[in-house]
Amino acid sequence: MQLSKSEEELMNIVWKLKKAFMKDLLGAYPEPKPATTTVATLLKRMTDKGFLAYNSIGRSREYYPLVKKKDYFSKHVNGLIKNFFNDSASQFASFFAKETNLSKTELEELKKLIDNEIKKK
Repeated sequence: MQLSKSEEELMNIVWKLKKAFMKDLLGAYPEPKPATTTVATLLKRMTDKGFLAYNSIGRSREYYPLVKKKDYFSKHVNGLIKNFFNDSASQFASFFAKETNLSKTELEELKKLIDNEIKKK
């Protein structure tokens, strides 16, 4: 399941804070901060989608993530590769290396990462 752009923004805040009440979430937003009702709506949708859960503490709710950031973005990138690069990781890597204006140092670091993964296999 996918998050909207505004849900992803909120999810990034939750991942960063690990556990948070509404006031913590609102405080973590940059200016201009969204309305409390907007954040409440996003929290409800994200809970319904299975990305968040909460513990009730008195009349307040402490939200926490059910999905790890790494898992979400891994699925997101794999979907991107499937939908835009004919399910070819090498096409994606070629596009990434050529079109993102990486410096020579960054390309060398990327090569080291790839070489290390090859050795593990």
